[in-house]
Amino acid sequence: MSTPNTSTDTNTSITPNTPNTPTYVLVHGAWHSGRAWDRVVPLLTRAGHRVFAPSLTGHGDKAHLLGPEVGLDTHVDDVVDLLTEEDLTDVVLVGHSYAGMVVSSVADRVPERLAGLVYLDAMVPTDGETVVDVMPVTQFLIDLAAGSDTPWRIPPMPETPSPGGLFGVTDPADVAWLRTLVSDESVGCFQQPVRLDNPAADALPRTHIHCVGSEPEGFVRRAVPATQPNGSPAQVWELRSGHDCMVTVPAELAELLLKAA
Repeated sequence: MSTPNTSTDTNTSITPNTPNTPTYVLVHGAWHSGRAWDRVVPLLTRAGHRVFAPSLTGHGDKAHLLGPEVGLDTHVDDVVDLLTEEDLTDVVLVGHSYAGMVVSSVADRVPERLAGLVYLDAMVPTDGETVVDVMPVTQFLIDLAAGSDTPWRIPPMPETPSPGGLFGVTDPADVAWLRTLVSDESVGCFQQPVRLDNPAADALPRTHIHCVGSEPEGFVRRAVPATQPNGSPAQVWELRSGHDCMVTVPAELAELLLKAA
């Protein structure tokens, strides 16, 4: 087990890019924070890349901003604002899990700032879809929250017996660390549809990384179309890991992300 960097909720490397070296923006999934990438950021930085791993609104250093008004569009704005405020271009935009919804929408908004998309064990929506459409099991979580005093708050998924663990993490020390990062999600993030109507986004190359070997019983992954929107063959790689591969196999993940650049 590697030791995580615990200095900040939002990782930002300061290594300057060399010409034609893309910048990585790593977007965490539901319930997580930017610190989920603590073990991956230094590996990409050492390879000469500038790396950003922001916490989305309601998580990490922005946990106090969680409210019923937070939705998918809030998180899309978070990432678009980062790209524009830092004037980032030639960005490899990586979305983990729920953040597949986020990065798809960001690509629709600012395709000119991106070099490509990486869907890391992620949801891959089509125009007008919600998280519930892409992964119907999430409706169960919404229904559970509806019976609580705060029906807009969805608690993190519970830990399950091995090999499930906590988001696929089973090492006790890793689980304990991960528990310090996760927090409730707003129901709006699961119910707000994506808007994907910018044809310029279709030109972006896309890579799909699937975590395999520890899938929950009955899990069915949406098939990746054989052809990317830009006409190229689909690029789908497998990574033997639980869902939170950035925690369990950071070196192997970083190697794949570097190949995707």
